[in-house]
Amino acid sequence: MNFSPTSDPQPLVSVVLPAWNAARTLGAALQSLLDQCPSSLGPVPDFEVVVVDDGSTDDTRTLLEHWRSTHLLGNRLRPVYAPHRGIVPALNSGLAAARGALVARMDADDTAHPQRLACQTAHLLDNEHIDLSATCVTFGGDRELAHGFAHFVDWQNSLLTHEQISRARFRDTPVCHPSVMFRRGCVNQWGAYRDGDFAEDWEIWLRWLHHGAVMDKQPEQMLVWNDAPTRATRADRRYAREACDRLRAFWLARWLEQNNPFHPLVWIVGGGRVARQRLAPLWQHGPVPAAYIDIDPHKIGNRVGGVAVMGRSALPPPGQCCILNALTAHGAAEEASQWLTQTGHQPGQFLIV
Repeated sequence: MNFSPTSDPQPLVSVVLPAWNAARTLGAALQSLLDQCPSSLGPVPDFEVVVVDDGSTDDTRTLLEHWRSTHLLGNRLRPVYAPHRGIVPALNSGLAAARGALVARMDADDTAHPQRLACQTAHLLDNEHIDLSATCVTFGGDRELAHGFAHFVDWQNSLLTHEQISRARFRDTPVCHPSVMFRRGCVNQWGAYRDGDFAEDWEIWLRWLHHGAVMDKQPEQMLVWNDAPTRATRADRRYAREACDRLRAFWLARWLEQNNPFHPLVWIVGGGRVARQRLAPLWQHGPVPAAYIDIDPHKIGNRVGGVAVMGRSALPPPGQCCILNALTAHGAAEEASQWLTQTGHQPGQFLIV
Protein backbone atom coordinates (compact mmCIF):
# COMPACT_ATOMS: atom_id res chain seq x y z
CA MET A 1 0.00 0.00 0.00
CA ASN A 2 1.23 3.51 -0.75
CA PHE A 3 -0.15 7.00 -0.54
CA SER A 4 0.97 10.37 -1.74
CA PRO A 5 2.93 12.39 0.85
CA THR A 6 2.24 16.07 1.19
CA SER A 7 3.89 19.07 2.78
CA ASP A 8 0.66 21.09 2.85
CA PRO A 9 -0.68 22.42 6.16
CA GLN A 10 -2.79 19.89 8.05
CA PRO A 11 -6.41 20.13 6.87
CA LEU A 12 -9.34 20.40 9.25
CA VAL A 13 -11.41 17.81 7.36
CA SER A 14 -10.41 14.56 5.68
CA VAL A 15 -12.89 13.05 3.25
CA VAL A 16 -12.31 9.27 3.26
CA LEU A 17 -13.55 7.77 0.01
CA PRO A 18 -12.93 4.06 -0.80
CA ALA A 19 -13.08 3.13 -4.48
CA TRP A 20 -13.04 -0.24 -6.18
CA ASN A 21 -13.52 -0.40 -9.94
CA ALA A 22 -15.24 2.96 -9.68
CA ALA A 23 -13.99 4.71 -12.82
CA ARG A 24 -17.54 5.15 -14.13
CA THR A 25 -18.77 7.18 -11.13
CA LEU A 26 -15.71 8.48 -9.27
CA GLY A 27 -15.32 11.56 -11.45
CA ALA A 28 -18.76 12.86 -10.48
CA ALA A 29 -18.04 12.23 -6.81
CA LEU A 30 -14.75 14.15 -7.00
CA GLN A 31 -16.38 16.95 -8.98
CA SER A 32 -18.98 17.40 -6.24
CA LEU A 33 -16.14 17.89 -3.76
CA LEU A 34 -14.37 20.31 -6.09
CA ASP A 35 -17.62 22.31 -6.19
CA GLN A 36 -17.85 22.80 -2.41
CA CYS A 37 -18.81 26.34 -1.43
CA PRO A 38 -19.58 28.32 1.76
CA SER A 39 -22.94 28.11 3.48
CA SER A 40 -24.78 30.52 5.77
CA LEU A 41 -23.33 28.51 8.67
CA GLY A 42 -19.68 28.91 7.76
CA PRO A 43 -16.91 28.79 5.15
CA VAL A 44 -15.60 25.80 3.27
CA PRO A 45 -13.10 24.17 5.65
CA ASP A 46 -9.57 23.27 4.69
CA PHE A 47 -10.06 19.71 3.49
CA GLU A 48 -8.32 16.83 1.78
CA VAL A 49 -9.80 13.91 -0.17
CA VAL A 50 -8.23 10.55 0.70
CA VAL A 51 -9.30 8.16 -2.05
CA VAL A 52 -8.40 4.56 -1.28
CA ASP A 53 -8.10 2.62 -4.53
CA ASP A 54 -8.84 -0.90 -3.29
CA GLY A 55 -6.92 -2.77 -5.97
CA SER A 56 -9.12 -1.69 -8.86
CA THR A 57 -8.73 -3.46 -12.19
CA ASP A 58 -10.50 -0.82 -14.28
CA ASP A 59 -9.39 2.77 -14.97
CA THR A 60 -9.84 4.04 -11.41
CA ARG A 61 -6.11 4.65 -10.94
CA THR A 62 -5.83 6.34 -14.34
CA LEU A 63 -8.69 8.65 -13.42
CA LEU A 64 -7.08 9.54 -10.10
CA GLU A 65 -3.75 10.29 -11.74
CA HIS A 66 -5.53 12.46 -14.30
CA TRP A 67 -7.16 14.48 -11.54
CA ARG A 68 -3.82 14.86 -9.79
CA SER A 69 -1.85 15.80 -12.90
CA THR A 70 -4.39 18.40 -14.00
CA HIS A 71 -4.65 19.79 -10.44
CA LEU A 72 -8.45 19.65 -10.53
CA LEU A 73 -8.49 19.38 -6.75
CA GLY A 74 -5.14 21.06 -6.27
CA ASN A 75 -3.16 19.35 -3.54
CA ARG A 76 -6.34 18.26 -1.79
CA LEU A 77 -6.43 14.88 -3.55
CA ARG A 78 -4.35 12.19 -1.81
CA PRO A 79 -4.72 8.76 -3.44
CA VAL A 80 -3.95 5.63 -1.46
CA TYR A 81 -3.17 2.58 -3.60
CA ALA A 82 -3.75 -0.73 -1.87
CA PRO A 83 -4.23 -4.38 -2.85
CA HIS A 84 -7.84 -5.48 -3.06
CA ARG A 85 -8.92 -6.52 0.43
CA GLY A 86 -12.47 -5.22 0.71
CA ILE A 87 -14.36 -2.29 2.18
CA VAL A 88 -13.24 -2.50 5.83
CA PRO A 89 -9.47 -2.56 5.19
CA ALA A 90 -9.98 0.21 2.62
CA LEU A 91 -11.87 2.35 5.13
CA ASN A 92 -9.27 1.80 7.83
CA SER A 93 -6.46 2.56 5.37
CA GLY A 94 -8.24 5.83 4.66
CA LEU A 95 -8.53 6.61 8.36
CA ALA A 96 -4.82 5.88 8.84
CA ALA A 97 -3.87 8.25 6.01
CA ALA A 98 -6.34 10.99 7.00
CA ARG A 99 -4.84 14.02 8.73
CA GLY A 100 -7.94 16.00 9.65
CA ALA A 101 -9.43 16.41 13.10
CA LEU A 102 -12.79 15.78 11.42
CA VAL A 103 -13.43 12.82 9.12
CA ALA A 104 -16.14 12.92 6.47
CA ARG A 105 -17.25 9.78 4.66
CA MET A 106 -18.29 9.45 1.07
CA ASP A 107 -18.65 6.65 -1.48
CA ALA A 108 -17.39 6.64 -5.05
CA ASP A 109 -20.89 6.38 -6.54
CA ASP A 110 -22.47 9.24 -4.57
CA THR A 111 -22.33 13.03 -4.90
CA ALA A 112 -22.17 15.72 -2.23
CA HIS A 113 -24.28 18.86 -2.00
CA PRO A 114 -22.11 21.96 -2.63
CA GLN A 115 -22.50 23.16 0.96
CA ARG A 116 -22.13 19.79 2.65
CA LEU A 117 -18.64 20.19 4.11
CA ALA A 118 -19.28 23.77 5.23
CA CYS A 119 -22.54 22.86 6.98
CA GLN A 120 -21.29 19.73 8.73
CA THR A 121 -18.05 21.34 9.85
CA ALA A 122 -19.98 24.25 11.38
CA HIS A 123 -22.41 21.79 12.98
CA LEU A 124 -19.59 20.02 14.81
CA LEU A 125 -17.54 23.12 15.64
CA ASP A 126 -20.60 24.91 17.05
CA ASN A 127 -21.77 21.91 19.09
CA GLU A 128 -18.89 20.46 21.06
CA HIS A 129 -21.09 17.76 22.63
CA ILE A 130 -21.89 16.19 19.24
CA ASP A 131 -19.52 13.44 18.14
CA LEU A 132 -21.02 12.65 14.73
CA SER A 133 -22.95 14.83 12.31
CA ALA A 134 -25.02 13.08 9.64
CA THR A 135 -27.35 14.59 7.06
CA CYS A 136 -30.53 13.59 5.35
CA VAL A 137 -29.95 12.25 1.85
CA THR A 138 -31.63 12.25 -1.55
CA PHE A 139 -32.52 8.82 -2.90
CA GLY A 140 -30.72 8.45 -6.21
CA GLY A 141 -32.70 5.68 -7.84
CA ASP A 142 -36.05 4.54 -9.22
CA ARG A 143 -38.59 4.57 -6.42
CA GLU A 144 -40.88 2.15 -8.23
CA LEU A 145 -38.19 -0.41 -8.97
CA ALA A 146 -36.42 -0.03 -5.61
CA HIS A 147 -39.32 0.93 -3.33
CA GLY A 148 -37.85 -1.01 -0.39
CA PHE A 149 -34.59 0.89 -0.43
CA ALA A 150 -36.42 4.17 -1.05
CA HIS A 151 -38.59 3.50 2.01
CA PHE A 152 -35.42 2.79 4.01
CA VAL A 153 -34.00 6.16 2.95
CA ASP A 154 -37.23 7.88 3.99
CA TRP A 155 -37.06 6.12 7.36
CA GLN A 156 -33.46 7.23 7.90
CA ASN A 157 -34.38 10.80 6.95
CA SER A 158 -37.08 10.80 9.65
CA LEU A 159 -34.48 10.27 12.41
CA LEU A 160 -33.01 13.68 13.19
CA THR A 161 -32.25 14.03 16.90
CA HIS A 162 -29.82 12.01 18.96
CA GLU A 163 -32.73 10.54 20.91
CA GLN A 164 -34.45 9.39 17.70
CA ILE A 165 -31.24 7.95 16.28
CA SER A 166 -30.36 6.18 19.52
CA ARG A 167 -33.80 4.64 20.04
CA ALA A 168 -34.04 3.44 16.43
CA ARG A 169 -30.55 1.99 16.17
CA PHE A 170 -31.66 -1.60 16.75
CA ARG A 171 -34.17 -1.43 13.90
CA ASP A 172 -31.52 -0.80 11.25
CA THR A 173 -28.58 1.51 10.70
CA PRO A 174 -30.03 4.92 11.64
CA VAL A 175 -27.65 7.16 9.66
CA CYS A 176 -26.49 7.03 6.04
CA HIS A 177 -22.83 6.02 6.19
CA PRO A 178 -21.50 8.19 3.30
CA SER A 179 -23.30 11.23 4.75
CA VAL A 180 -21.48 11.33 8.09
CA MET A 181 -18.74 13.52 9.49
CA PHE A 182 -17.24 12.59 12.85
CA ARG A 183 -14.47 13.65 15.17
CA ARG A 184 -11.15 11.83 14.92
CA GLY A 185 -11.44 11.26 18.68
CA CYS A 186 -14.32 8.83 18.11
CA VAL A 187 -11.93 6.43 16.38
CA ASN A 188 -9.28 6.93 19.04
CA GLN A 189 -11.76 6.34 21.86
CA TRP A 190 -14.12 3.67 20.52
CA GLY A 191 -12.23 2.03 17.68
CA ALA A 192 -12.21 1.97 13.89
CA TYR A 193 -14.16 -0.24 11.51
CA ARG A 194 -14.24 -3.95 12.28
CA ASP A 195 -14.21 -6.72 9.72
CA GLY A 196 -16.56 -9.62 10.29
CA ASP A 197 -19.82 -11.28 9.38
CA PHE A 198 -21.81 -8.06 9.75
CA ALA A 199 -22.46 -4.70 8.14
CA GLU A 200 -19.43 -2.59 9.06
CA ASP A 201 -21.34 0.70 9.23
CA TRP A 202 -24.18 -0.55 11.45
CA GLU A 203 -21.66 -2.27 13.72
CA ILE A 204 -19.57 0.85 14.28
CA TRP A 205 -22.64 3.01 15.02
CA LEU A 206 -24.01 0.41 17.46
CA ARG A 207 -20.62 0.20 19.18
CA TRP A 208 -20.09 3.95 19.39
CA LEU A 209 -23.63 4.61 20.61
CA HIS A 210 -23.26 1.88 23.23
CA HIS A 211 -20.21 3.68 24.60
CA GLY A 212 -21.94 7.06 24.71
CA ALA A 213 -21.42 8.70 21.33
CA VAL A 214 -23.79 11.60 20.56
CA MET A 215 -25.08 11.64 16.99
CA ASP A 216 -27.19 14.32 15.34
CA LYS A 217 -28.59 14.70 11.84
CA GLN A 218 -29.14 17.85 9.84
CA PRO A 219 -32.53 17.98 8.08
CA GLU A 220 -31.10 19.19 4.75
CA GLN A 221 -30.41 16.58 2.07
CA MET A 222 -26.66 16.98 1.64
CA LEU A 223 -25.83 13.83 -0.33
CA VAL A 224 -27.29 11.97 -3.29
CA TRP A 225 -27.24 8.31 -2.20
CA ASN A 226 -27.29 6.42 -5.46
CA ASP A 227 -28.84 2.97 -5.64
CA ALA A 228 -26.31 1.14 -7.79
CA PRO A 229 -27.01 -2.47 -8.84
CA THR A 230 -23.61 -3.43 -7.42
CA ARG A 231 -24.32 -1.91 -3.99
CA ALA A 232 -22.90 -4.23 -1.31
CA THR A 233 -26.22 -4.40 0.52
CA ARG A 234 -27.60 -6.27 -2.48
CA ALA A 235 -24.97 -8.98 -2.77
CA ASP A 236 -22.63 -9.16 0.22
CA ARG A 237 -23.60 -11.85 2.73
CA ARG A 238 -22.60 -9.51 5.58
CA TYR A 239 -25.74 -7.49 4.83
CA ALA A 240 -28.07 -10.49 4.66
CA ARG A 241 -30.99 -10.66 7.08
CA GLU A 242 -29.42 -13.41 9.19
CA ALA A 243 -26.21 -11.41 9.65
CA CYS A 244 -28.18 -8.30 10.59
CA ASP A 245 -30.23 -10.29 13.12
CA ARG A 246 -27.07 -11.60 14.79
CA LEU A 247 -25.51 -8.13 14.95
CA ARG A 248 -28.70 -6.62 16.40
CA ALA A 249 -28.93 -9.38 18.99
CA PHE A 250 -25.39 -8.86 20.28
CA TRP A 251 -25.72 -5.13 20.95
CA LEU A 252 -29.39 -5.20 21.95
CA ALA A 253 -28.62 -7.81 24.61
CA ARG A 254 -25.91 -5.55 26.04
CA TRP A 255 -28.30 -2.59 26.06
CA LEU A 256 -31.05 -4.59 27.79
CA GLU A 257 -28.65 -5.87 30.42
CA GLN A 258 -27.83 -2.29 31.38
CA ASN A 259 -31.22 -0.63 30.89
CA ASN A 260 -34.00 -3.17 31.42
CA PRO A 261 -35.15 -3.05 35.09
CA PHE A 262 -37.01 -6.32 34.50
CA HIS A 263 -34.04 -8.14 32.99
CA PRO A 264 -34.01 -10.76 31.58
CA LEU A 265 -37.74 -10.59 30.71
CA VAL A 266 -38.96 -8.65 27.67
CA TRP A 267 -42.40 -8.47 26.07
CA ILE A 268 -42.49 -8.72 22.28
CA VAL A 269 -45.05 -6.82 20.21
CA GLY A 270 -45.41 -9.03 17.14
CA GLY A 271 -46.06 -12.75 17.21
CA GLY A 272 -45.61 -13.49 13.52
CA ARG A 273 -42.93 -15.63 11.96
CA VAL A 274 -40.82 -12.69 10.73
CA ALA A 275 -40.77 -11.01 14.15
CA ARG A 276 -39.84 -14.29 15.85
CA GLN A 277 -37.06 -15.01 13.38
CA ARG A 278 -35.80 -11.44 13.70
CA LEU A 279 -35.30 -11.84 17.44
CA ALA A 280 -34.34 -15.53 17.61
CA PRO A 281 -30.58 -14.80 18.04
CA LEU A 282 -31.33 -12.49 20.97
CA TRP A 283 -32.37 -15.32 23.26
CA GLN A 284 -28.88 -16.83 22.96
CA HIS A 285 -27.48 -13.78 24.77
CA GLY A 286 -29.58 -13.94 27.94
CA PRO A 287 -32.86 -12.05 27.45
CA VAL A 288 -36.04 -14.11 27.84
CA PRO A 289 -39.35 -13.48 26.03
CA ALA A 290 -42.19 -13.14 28.54
CA ALA A 291 -44.83 -13.32 25.79
CA TYR A 292 -45.61 -12.30 22.22
CA ILE A 293 -48.31 -9.63 21.86
CA ASP A 294 -50.39 -9.83 18.68
CA ILE A 295 -53.72 -8.67 17.23
CA ASP A 296 -54.35 -11.69 15.00
CA PRO A 297 -57.10 -13.81 16.65
CA HIS A 298 -55.72 -16.91 14.91
CA LYS A 299 -52.41 -16.48 16.76
CA ILE A 300 -53.67 -15.37 20.17
CA GLY A 301 -53.82 -18.29 22.59
CA ASN A 302 -51.10 -20.28 20.85
CA ARG A 303 -47.65 -21.05 22.22
CA VAL A 304 -44.56 -20.74 20.05
CA GLY A 305 -41.41 -22.34 21.34
CA GLY A 306 -43.05 -22.50 24.75
CA VAL A 307 -43.85 -18.75 24.72
CA ALA A 308 -47.48 -17.63 24.87
CA VAL A 309 -49.03 -15.43 22.19
CA MET A 310 -51.43 -12.96 23.87
CA GLY A 311 -53.68 -10.08 22.91
CA ARG A 312 -52.82 -6.47 23.57
CA SER A 313 -54.91 -6.38 26.73
CA ALA A 314 -52.46 -8.82 28.34
CA LEU A 315 -49.56 -6.38 28.20
CA PRO A 316 -48.56 -5.23 31.71
CA PRO A 317 -49.31 -1.61 32.66
CA PRO A 318 -46.83 1.18 31.87
CA GLY A 319 -43.70 1.05 33.97
CA GLN A 320 -44.07 -2.66 34.72
CA CYS A 321 -42.40 -4.21 31.68
CA CYS A 322 -39.81 -3.68 28.96
CA ILE A 323 -41.20 -3.91 25.42
CA LEU A 324 -39.61 -4.69 22.06
CA ASN A 325 -41.70 -3.61 19.08
CA ALA A 326 -40.67 -6.14 16.43
CA LEU A 327 -43.33 -5.57 13.77
CA THR A 328 -41.88 -5.20 10.29
CA ALA A 329 -44.81 -4.72 7.88
CA HIS A 330 -44.97 -1.23 6.38
CA GLY A 331 -46.57 1.08 8.95
CA ALA A 332 -47.17 -1.68 11.52
CA ALA A 333 -44.38 -0.71 13.90
CA GLU A 334 -45.47 2.93 13.75
CA GLU A 335 -49.09 2.01 14.53
CA ALA A 336 -47.99 -0.17 17.44
CA SER A 337 -45.76 2.59 18.80
CA GLN A 338 -48.67 5.01 18.63
CA TRP A 339 -50.86 2.52 20.51
CA LEU A 340 -48.18 2.02 23.17
CA THR A 341 -47.82 5.77 23.65
CA GLN A 342 -51.58 6.27 23.85
CA THR A 343 -51.81 3.60 26.55
CA GLY A 344 -49.21 5.36 28.67
CA HIS A 345 -45.97 3.56 27.80
CA GLN A 346 -43.14 6.07 27.58
CA PRO A 347 -40.70 5.93 24.63
CA GLY A 348 -37.91 4.86 26.98
CA GLN A 349 -39.95 1.78 27.97
CA PHE A 350 -40.12 0.29 24.48
CA LEU A 351 -37.81 -0.03 21.49
CA ILE A 352 -38.53 -0.57 17.81
CA VAL A 353 -36.26 -3.44 16.78
